[in-house]
Amino acid sequence: MNHAELKLADTAARLKKLYTAAVYDIMDEMGLPNQCLDLGIKPLDRSMRIAGPAFTIGCAADARVDWEYDNEEVKRFTFFRRMYQGCVVIVSSGGESKAGHWGELMSMSSKARGAAGVILDGGIRDGNILMGMDGWPVFTRYLSPIESRGRTRIRAIEEPIAVGGSLTTQVRVNPGDWLFGDMDGVVVIPSKIVDDVLRKAEAMGGIEDQAREEIRNGADVTTVFEKYGRL
Repeated sequence: MNHAELKLADTAARLKKLYTAAVYDIMDEMGLPNQCLDLGIKPLDRSMRIAGPAFTIGCAADARVDWEYDNEEVKRFTFFRRMYQGCVVIVSSGGESKAGHWGELMSMSSKARGAAGVILDGGIRDGNILMGMDGWPVFTRYLSPIESRGRTRIRAIEEPIAVGGSLTTQVRVNPGDWLFGDMDGVVVIPSKIVDDVLRKAEAMGGIEDQAREEIRNGADVTTVFEKYGRL
């Protein structure tokens, strides 16, 4: 691994030791309350956790099929070559809410390029197979047997996309923004502040560990709250 790859892997590992609530709290305190994706986007399995820089894919409604596209990168699926070690694929369906926009072969192809998982503001197919893929976390709104071909198309690759939000209609996700998800939901950390957010979240986690230990040992809850300012 080169320096950038080592830094990426270290950041992902540190995030996975935290939880989304702590990271959200930090961004909320920093004046960024709208960084949580729609709470309907959930992990296929509650134990799944995901962290990595966003590889963005935006879709739009379209009745054309593969050979009719004018975008060769989409037509020939060469966009997979742009994926990189540790990235998290995030797909916006563009509002289409019936088809499965990602499935087994797309996941296998992404994983082979080093991607760390996929987040769908839309649906997936082949859910039973994806559940069995080791080291491949999947977050999605729903499962569907319906083919997306002839219903939607990829319109943007590695461009800013709009994903449904929880406290706002949509959350902007830029290529390289950090995505972190667990059973509570998915948060988007702007790439420019990920180091600061991570440092503050780790510090807060340490404080909460101390508070937890004192409560476990019988300390008065009010006293602990007054001491640490958190519960």
